[in-house]
Amino acid sequence: MVLQLVYYHSGGLRLNPNLYNCGKVCLSLLGTWSGSGCEKWNSAHSTMLQVLVSIQALILNEKPYFNEPGYAGSANTATGQQHSVEYNKNTFLHSCRTMLYSLRRPPEHFGDLVAGHFRERGRTILAACKHYLEGNMVGSEVPEEEEVEYDGTGASSSSSSSSVPKKQEVMRVDPLGRRTMFIDNLKTLFEDLLMEFNVKGADTRKFLEDKVKKNLPAA
Repeated sequence: MVLQLVYYHSGGLRLNPNLYNCGKVCLSLLGTWSGSGCEKWNSAHSTMLQVLVSIQALILNEKPYFNEPGYAGSANTATGQQHSVEYNKNTFLHSCRTMLYSLRRPPEHFGDLVAGHFRERGRTILAACKHYLEGNMVGSEVPEEEEVEYDGTGASSSSSSSSVPKKQEVMRVDPLGRRTMFIDNLKTLFEDLLMEFNVKGADTRKFLEDKVKKNLPAA
């Protein structure tokens, strides 16, 4: 049997119960977790597509907190759901840090791929950061932003085929101040991502304009 090896470039962060900070990917198909039948690698039938789909569906899901075997039983409890919400907030912060790590230290021979990915997705990522900074639950749907059109003089006008939805689910402030810590950390990461995405050529114009407006002195 040929053992498939997968290494996760973690930047020293454990993003998920199945993605270790040492680079290990915990998945039965890779032989790094127990499994049986089609869950285990079979050189006669298994494919790399199966590995990628398994990582996407089984590891990168909406509630990774419950990927930890010991926590799966609490999935239908209020306590379990609250822990999952907190875990998602921490996971999003780690995701932002991982993006910065990947931009600054991309895997060898993958620099252009990384830069191209964030050049294309940078605006969407920044919009998600802003959405969560406004108090919306991590993982809630991010409203589509109005398209901004610029004419030759530099003037802009907004157009949208539909009105922008109001806020989705809103996070409650907890007595331990964890939400405040999340917001403070995300503010810093947002600024760092904004600068990195701008350097890579992503569409950051709207966010830079907002930043300038905030820094203008009051009339």
